[in-house]
Amino acid sequence: MSDALRHHAIRESSHRILDPFTDEQLATLGRALHLRAGSSVLDLACGKGELLCTWARDHGVVGTGVDLNPPFVEAARERAASLGVDVEFVLADASGFVAPTPVDVASCVGATWIGGGAVGTLALLERSLAPGGLALVGEPFWRAEPPEEAKEIGDFSTLPGLVSQVQEAGWDLVEMVLADEASWDRYVAAQWLNLRRFLDEHPDDPLAPAFREELSTAPLHYVTYQRPYLGWGVLALVKRP
Repeated sequence: MSDALRHHAIRESSHRILDPFTDEQLATLGRALHLRAGSSVLDLACGKGELLCTWARDHGVVGTGVDLNPPFVEAARERAASLGVDVEFVLADASGFVAPTPVDVASCVGATWIGGGAVGTLALLERSLAPGGLALVGEPFWRAEPPEEAKEIGDFSTLPGLVSQVQEAGWDLVEMVLADEASWDRYVAAQWLNLRRFLDEHPDDPLAPAFREELSTAPLHYVTYQRPYLGWGVLALVKRP
């Protein structure tokens, strides 16, 4: 496993949802979509599979999750087994994955780099969607114009800018659920505890210097720039005829 994948797995070792969503926000999204039992879902870059597993439990969906991080796929399979749900998880690069048969819902929640951004990821998801199917993309956006120091986090649009991009690409926005500061805290701050515990237990690990630097700088940067300015949310979209 590469250092990048291992770094990701350690930082989010205690997480089930690998995005700034709480359990309730993820459940709210599932309810908002009025998912029907038997609906098929493809979740690209699925992480630990919480979306697919809990929606299978709560709404009776079936489907497949795809991720290239082995510990995440293993955790997703264990979660599915613990809930007794009819979903599967594939260890593969999601950036080129297309469902063998069209699905009702295709999602990429929080990893749109697999398609070079939200619009490119929608084009990838469309390749797996049945006509009239739902595409879900999770994407950061600026809540307000950030200072220059914040822009090193990433090259993001505002929420109106993001919505304009997907509309111009031919998609109708039909639902959305947005993260808030508290859910950002739960996602990001939990990583600091994971890093500290890893450093205490593995002080000589090759990744330890990078983790030490991150733990020394990331909390202040987060509360100064990311928490006040960066939003995140999931948009539900349907392609126009």
